[in-house]
Amino acid sequence: MSELREVTIGILIFDDVEELDFVGPFEVFGGLCKATGRGRVVTLAEGPGPVTCTNGLRVLPDHGFDDAPQLDVLLVPGGQGTRREVDNPTVIEWIRKVGAQCEWVTSVCTGALLLHEAGFARGKRVTTFHGFVDDLRARGDVTVLDGPRYVRDGNLVTAAGVSAGIDMALWLVGQLHSPQVARRVQRGIQYDPAPPYTAEV
Repeated sequence: MSELREVTIGILIFDDVEELDFVGPFEVFGGLCKATGRGRVVTLAEGPGPVTCTNGLRVLPDHGFDDAPQLDVLLVPGGQGTRREVDNPTVIEWIRKVGAQCEWVTSVCTGALLLHEAGFARGKRVTTFHGFVDDLRARGDVTVLDGPRYVRDGNLVTAAGVSAGIDMALWLVGQLHSPQVARRVQRGIQYDPAPPYTAEV
């Protein structure tokens, strides 16, 4: 695809959203806009006021639901706030309406819970944070994979916990443009993870 393609990427945020779930992909998509000189990334929230994230970071969204631009990509992050927002009909209906018009619908971590409630994950293969796999499976009508960093099923792409959203976002850049552009973005943000310790499983 052409590197000059215009893409508008929207990231939903809400109180108690996990910071890296959306800031990691934001960095990737922002790098895409710099690399191509086209497109934009915006944050969206139900209302216009600041959002307080899980670890205390406060973020002012670019748009509320009422003035959100037309999106090509919707990303729904996770965090403790998803447990509350899954029962928020305004948020779920907005995701349902906006996502239906998007080329790609994506989530990170427990954002998959909101996509399931909105209908996008039903009957699909998805992944989520490893500690939430059983809870999401229990909701039914979904195949939850435990292990992959991200899973694509049609135009739905779900990522596992927190840092996996960066991998998913880079993969998506390759789909929106090309693997070459994705590599440029990866180099631009110097994303070459080498954890100092091996986590015990």
